[in-house]
Amino acid sequence: MGSAPGWTGGGRVSTVLGRKLGGELYKLRVAAGKKQQEASDALSATPTKVVKMESGSVPMRDPDVKALCELYEADAEVVRQLRELARRDRERRKVKGWWDDELTPAKQVEYISTEDAALSVRQWQMAIIPGLFQTPEYLRAMGVADLSCDDLDRIEDVVATRLKRQARLHGDEPLKIHAVIWEAALRQLMGGPEVMRGQLSHLCELTKLPNVQIQVLPFRAGAHPCIGGPFSILSFAEEGAVDVVYQDTARSTIWYEDPAEGADYAALFARVAGASLSPYDSVQFIDSVSKGLNE
Repeated sequence: MGSAPGWTGGGRVSTVLGRKLGGELYKLRVAAGKKQQEASDALSATPTKVVKMESGSVPMRDPDVKALCELYEADAEVVRQLRELARRDRERRKVKGWWDDELTPAKQVEYISTEDAALSVRQWQMAIIPGLFQTPEYLRAMGVADLSCDDLDRIEDVVATRLKRQARLHGDEPLKIHAVIWEAALRQLMGGPEVMRGQLSHLCELTKLPNVQIQVLPFRAGAHPCIGGPFSILSFAEEGAVDVVYQDTARSTIWYEDPAEGADYAALFARVAGASLSPYDSVQFIDSVSKGLNE
C-alpha cells in the first residue's frame, strides 16, 4: 500500500498527530488507486492542499476528512477514527509553547515542539555531545566555530533556548532519554580542555537522574551498524501517535514516521547500544577521558 514520504522541515509547522493523520489518508488514497488531482477535486481545492494535508503541515477540518474518506471508500469506523485524530490534532496545534518566540531559530521550532510532546527519546550521536546534555560553555564554543563573525550575537539566544529544552530532564514528568555517544564526541576538544572537563563532568552528573541513561561506544568496538550518521527516535504517550525518527544534516531536516522505518531505526539503535559499554562502565570511561585531559 506504500507509505507517505518522510516529511522535510520547512514551511508551516506540522504536528505528530497531524503527520499521522496525513500518512493514513495517503495510504488510503494509494490503496484506492486515486491520484492527488482526484482528491483535490473532491475537496474543490488545489493539489497543493492535498500535499499539505498528507504531509500533516495544515490542520484538517472534519468535512475534508469525510470527503476524502468517501472518495477512498473507507468504512465508517476508519472515518470515525480519522475524524477523532483530526480533532485531537487541531487541539494540539492551539497550544503555544515557549519555542514560539522570536529567539528560537525557525529550523528548530518543529523539532523542539515535537520533543516537548515526547515521552522518551533514544538518540545516537557521533561527533558532538547530545544537545540536551550540553553545558553553556560547550555550546558557546560550538557556536563560535559554527557562526560567522556577523552572527556571534545569536549565540546567547541559542544558549537560552537550549537551557529551556534541558528543563525537560527535570520536574514531575521528565523526558526519558537513552543516549549512545561515540567516543569521538568525548575526545573532540570543543572549547579546549577546561570546557571539555566541565562537559564530561556534567555528563557523569546527569547519569544520576533516573530518567537519563548514557552509554559510550568506544573506538575499540570497531565497525558498528550506525556509521551512517546520528539520529533520534522520539516516542509519545498520545494514542495514535507512532514513533518519529529525526535526522538533521547540514543541508536538510528529515522525519521518518512509517512504522516499518521506525522499527528499522529502533533495531539499529538496539544494536549500537548492545555494542556499547554498560551505563556503569560508560561513566567510568567518561571519567577516565576527563582525567586524561589533565595530562
